[in-house]
Amino acid sequence: MTQPTVSFEFFPPRNLEASFRLWDTLQVLAPFAPDFVSVTYGAGGTTRQLTHEAVATIRKRTGLDVAAHLTCVDATRAETLAIAADYAAAGVTQIVALRGDPPKGAGAFSPAPDGFASSTDLVAALAETGKFQIRVGAYPEKHPEAASARADIDHLKRKIDAGATSAITQFFFEAETFFRFRDACADAGITAPILPGILPVENWAGARRFAAACGTTVPPLVASAFDRAATTGTEDLLATALATELCDDLLQGGVEHLHFYTLNRPELTRDVCHALGLTPKVELKNVA
Repeated sequence: MTQPTVSFEFFPPRNLEASFRLWDTLQVLAPFAPDFVSVTYGAGGTTRQLTHEAVATIRKRTGLDVAAHLTCVDATRAETLAIAADYAAAGVTQIVALRGDPPKGAGAFSPAPDGFASSTDLVAALAETGKFQIRVGAYPEKHPEAASARADIDHLKRKIDAGATSAITQFFFEAETFFRFRDACADAGITAPILPGILPVENWAGARRFAAACGTTVPPLVASAFDRAATTGTEDLLATALATELCDDLLQGGVEHLHFYTLNRPELTRDVCHALGLTPKVELKNVA
């Protein structure tokens, strides 16, 4: 079994302390020579400018291939495509195209006036520019807003057909969840790579809230294990062990790339990479 390639997701810093945390995270994880790193948007597009600044800075100072998140929320088509053009001018060649979550308290997603109505429309417009490799999101378990799991897969196929070149899944706890989804996608005629999203659990309470919001099933054994670990102060050891086991199961099942949601807390992701036999390959180019 060959070693997998990896990628890491970060979120943009909102203050000076968070900026130092992001650069610390890059120092720890960049030596693993990721295929790419991605930088998220906040809900409702609240970190749009921060995301742009983080993406441009990471690209300029480190030379890493950065995939910028771009959403349909609270912007016209022209404004969204202007952001994409700015990314291209900064040397960014990858975009993670998402519908995006509505602002807090806004209820269901509603397109902005003259904005993109869906991630499929956004993908098609980005593909028409010819400037980007386009990645999209995928849900191995039914999205809370989807009518069915099959509807999720049909939606993913529309995004691929519109020009997306790969998909990154929401996080999950069991490898079989991913394998079932991968097989269902293949049956639907989806041939683009589907990258499993891995969340090393840095905060169990937060992970449970996130799981509830996005429809991720929490196995009872995982929940009880974290409850026990909280009484002995061994949460990080458990999180590392579970994430490593999940990744190993995925690799045994033919997965070749792992995408880690780092939450700008690199230690667990680093430890999982080490446990999988991955070793740092390069020095970080520059963080000055």
